[in-house]
Amino acid sequence: RYARTLGLDCLGMTGKFHTTWGDFQSFKSEAALEYECFLMLALNAKCSVGDQLPPDGGICPHTYDLIGDVYREVERREPWCVGARPVTEIAVMNPEAFYGGQAFAQPAAGQGVTRILQEGRHQFDLVDPESDLSVYRVLVLPDEIPVDSGLATRINDFVETGGSVLASYHSGLTPDGARFALDGFGLDPVGEAPYSPDFIAPGAALQSGLRPTEYVMYLQGMEVRAADDAEVLAQVAVPYFNRTHAHFCSHRHTPSSGRTQYPGAVRKGPMVYFAHPVFATYQQFAPLWCKRLVLNALDLLLPEPLVRVEGPSALIATVNAQDDADRWVLHLLYYVPERRGTSFDTIEDVTPLDDVAVTLRVDRSVRGVRLAPQAEALPYKIDKDRLTFRIPRVLGHQMVEVQFG
Repeated sequence: RYARTLGLDCLGMTGKFHTTWGDFQSFKSEAALEYECFLMLALNAKCSVGDQLPPDGGICPHTYDLIGDVYREVERREPWCVGARPVTEIAVMNPEAFYGGQAFAQPAAGQGVTRILQEGRHQFDLVDPESDLSVYRVLVLPDEIPVDSGLATRINDFVETGGSVLASYHSGLTPDGARFALDGFGLDPVGEAPYSPDFIAPGAALQSGLRPTEYVMYLQGMEVRAADDAEVLAQVAVPYFNRTHAHFCSHRHTPSSGRTQYPGAVRKGPMVYFAHPVFATYQQFAPLWCKRLVLNALDLLLPEPLVRVEGPSALIATVNAQDDADRWVLHLLYYVPERRGTSFDTIEDVTPLDDVAVTLRVDRSVRGVRLAPQAEALPYKIDKDRLTFRIPRVLGHQMVEVQFG
């Protein structure tokens, strides 16, 4: 999602191995290899499947039977992938631009924000401080994005021209952490939260899909003070005490005292801030309430998203444009990884999804909607600027072509 924004060819890489490189006489399941290759296509990448020859240099024909079965399906999809570009509306500031990254160990906030937005079926890119923000509607600053004077100017310009910002934890602070570089948040930092774990109590604006109660936040947040003209979307309730050897309670952490002491989420105009590292929390613990809080906040900033799809959260949706053909291509993928061994997740089964409802926000007249590569026309309707249709079945991967003109 970052590499595809650079104007360069982008290649996705996987292997044929069940575990990792050099796992001889092992075979990735066909469903897993399909998922990986089709996701590369959905994210505008070319495909590469790695193999390693044994010492005698002999090619295993069964390996290439497996790869060939999947690549035949890739070949069928190529006409809807060549020259495609992503259609996106959210920019995520890439934490690696500030902290670097290691192989297999990207920053947790970057992984967590990718999971939440992908599971919410939002259309987004990862960007860096030099990227053009003007082509996006929302900018997300996940957990640990310091903002110096130059970046603050660019973000303020983005907001003044109609953009919105969602930030969390230390994001938005000056590099020394002394203050918020973005005045638009309407916040002052007090310091690290005095209690952890603590609890977030969302107000009505963030409660969709949640019960009206408090939810534990596993990672330490910030204590902030909101300006009088800022709207507090959630409060932080504190425990009776921090669990230590001197003040002990239960096996995990101390329960809430019910006392709310400072804001947990704040909105001022087009800017929303969460006091906790919600993205690293989701990457580490995957609490559903964390995801819901973020997606509910995005609904405030982006009430008419580019894509809405009815389906389970494991259903991935991306939109690509083929400008030469004057069409969009919607990719839907439904493959569910399972932790069947102790070391990693795997995909064995492909479960069909039937009668999937989709709406897209479009800005041009639509000439037709059809399944690809099957070339089966789908009935559709347009209400104002939203195109609605239903997909009879998604079996692993399904593309839909929206023809304009």
